[in-house]
Amino acid sequence: MDQDFKLIRRYQYSSEALIFQGKLESEGIQVFARDINTINSNPLLSNAIGGVKLFVKAEDYEKASKVLSEEISKFSLDENNNLIKCPKCGAEEIEMVTSIKDVKRLFAFILLLYFAMMPLKSKHKYKCSKCSFEFN
Repeated sequence: MDQDFKLIRRYQYSSEALIFQGKLESEGIQVFARDINTINSNPLLSNAIGGVKLFVKAEDYEKASKVLSEEISKFSLDENNNLIKCPKCGAEEIEMVTSIKDVKRLFAFILLLYFAMMPLKSKHKYKCSKCSFEFN
C-alpha cells in the first residue's frame, strides 16, 4: 500500500516540533518527524538540514493545516480555560510574571542557581497588559 505524505511545517528546534506534533496527534492526525534525532544530537546542524520536518498523510493535510493555524492564547487562563480578568479594569489581557523586587531575593536566586539547585519557591503574579496592575 503506497501512501503519500506532505510536509506540513519545519521547526528549528526539536522541542518546538514536538509541541506541534503533540497538538496534531491530539486531534487524531498521524504525524511523522524527520531529522529530529540528528538535530537532538547536534543542534547546530538545524539550519544546514532545514530543521525538523513534520509530515502528515496527504488526506490529513487540510485538517492539519487548520489545526496548526488556530491561535494559541498568549494570555493566562484559569482552571476552567477562561481568560483571567483584571480585578482593577476588567481587561482579559493578563500575563503571568515573576519578579524579584529586592536584593535579598536576587541573591538567594543566584546562590541557588550557582549550586545547581532549583529555587524552592518562586513568586508568580499576574499582570494586566492594559493597566499594569499586579495581583495574585
